[in-house]
Amino acid sequence: MTDATLAAALRNKDGVDLAALLDAIPYCRFLGVRVDCKGSEITTILPFSQHLIGNPVLPALHGGAIGAFLETTAILQVAFEAGGPSLPKPVNIAIEYLRSGRPVDTYARAHITKLGRRVINVHVDAWQDDHDKPIASLRGHFLAASDQ
Repeated sequence: MTDATLAAALRNKDGVDLAALLDAIPYCRFLGVRVDCKGSEITTILPFSQHLIGNPVLPALHGGAIGAFLETTAILQVAFEAGGPSLPKPVNIAIEYLRSGRPVDTYARAHITKLGRRVINVHVDAWQDDHDKPIASLRGHFLAASDQ
């Protein structure tokens, strides 16, 4: 990822260009993460791909892919709502794996629970077929991006 590409995505005149931001991050391209933005509601999508399987016996999605997807969702929501010249930095993240991730598309939404001047608290849920049955959840604290 080049600094210029990332900076351009973060400093778009209409706000943060989430699709360009995802495209600027190589691991997000590897995972195939997409974003659907309707107003202020962001839903990220992790399309199923065979290379995301961690346990071929079940088969089940790799926990690292799910964790990265959750963290990416949190960072996108913070960048979208808080803006800033750079991406927020994770301070502390806790992930709960609630169900096995089946080989289907996965969706996630983040909610900022506290938007402070220095620290931002975020909660993310990921689900597959039913929003009310999350497969994983993230609670995280991020250091807000600053101009300095």
